Amino acid sequence: MSIHLLQKGRIGVVLAASVLIIIPAKAQDNVKKGAEVYEGTCIACHGENGKGEFPGVPDFTSSKGPLAKTDTVLLDHIIDGFQSPGSDMEMPALGGNEELKKQDIINVLAYIRKTFKVKK
Repeated sequence: MSIHLLQKGRIGVVLAASVLIIIPAKAQDNVKKGAEVYEGTCIACHGENGKGEFPGVPDFTSSKGPLAKTDTVLLDHIIDGFQSPGSDMEMPALGGNEELKKQDIINVLAYIRKTFKVKK
């Protein structure tokens, strides 16, 4: 009986280690795909450095900027569009790219969070 529990324990450790390896690989893939979306859609307004290309475009690098919000809020803003306070221009739904799918939006958010994360 104790050998069976020991083997079962070893399997649990192996499975846990496998999950830890798989998740980062998937996350890295999401970030890479998100970079493609950002460069093809978002960069025109948000800029290469995430600080915004026009007055009123939110600065992703600001500690009080959009990345201070939850993923749920940001996904909603990307999907439905958003009028930032103080901006004369509204971000259109899907960043103006009607071909974006939900996974594209999740990927671009992963890229934005990783690339422009605010240093505390």
